[in-house]
Amino acid sequence: MMLKKLFLLLLVIVHFSENSLADDRKAYQVGDTIMEFKLKNIDGKFKALNDYKSEKGIILIFTCNHCPFSVAYEDRIIALHKKYSGLGFPVVAINPNDDKAYPLDSYENMIERAQEKGFTFDYLHDETQEVAKTFGATNTPHVFIVSNQQSHFKVEYIGAIDDNSYEPQSVKHRHVENAVDQLVKKIPITVTKTKALGCSIKWKK
Repeated sequence: MMLKKLFLLLLVIVHFSENSLADDRKAYQVGDTIMEFKLKNIDGKFKALNDYKSEKGIILIFTCNHCPFSVAYEDRIIALHKKYSGLGFPVVAINPNDDKAYPLDSYENMIERAQEKGFTFDYLHDETQEVAKTFGATNTPHVFIVSNQQSHFKVEYIGAIDDNSYEPQSVKHRHVENAVDQLVKKIPITVTKTKALGCSIKWKK
């Protein structure tokens, strides 16, 4: 287990150092209104932000196929959608990576991975990377929980899914679950921002 921790720590260092383009760009902050976007889903259809206007909110997760951190969180992402989609907060996953440099993150492989894992949530392809840039996403996974304010969607939480990427059984703080639970109960979110740890987004050169 110690070797596994060291391996993942090295991955974090390597991925952060090799590509940190979004670190110094203007990014969405908690309380901001997010802009409309439209991306291709794995079912071949385009999904726009406006398509979710009947929901109370969305758990937006920038993720991908190849990153070991994203892979480690797949079952937890599936569980989040299963738990919260019926409460009005579905998961919407977005893959922003350069698939020329990382072929595992191609649209075709997104479809294949979704079928293998049985994804029941939308998995969108940010081919131009403009949505990730607009959000200021830096990592996979990187979560943005937004609430539906009727006329717009507002950012309520930004950061990690929980506090233990490599040992699900040892998670102590379930950041996303806590935030959505509080939104459902219509009470203030106690923790609105955490550090998103994982692989850096692979930006096109």
